[in-house]
Amino acid sequence: MNGTQTGLFAGLILGLAGAFGGFDAFLIVLIVGAIGLVVGRVLDGQLDINAVLGRGRDR
Repeated sequence: MNGTQTGLFAGLILGLAGAFGGFDAFLIVLIVGAIGLVVGRVLDGQLDINAVLGRGRDR
């Protein structure tokens, strides 16, 4: 399992643990899962935060 999968899985588990039940829980799990996915992609090197924030690598 790579960092992206681990981050997504951890985010989903934490979201389920934080809010259990209902549509609100679904939204919380979706948001926390997306955050976990982004963190995992950054750790894998598949997403460059500087590019997303508008800062180039040449600085």
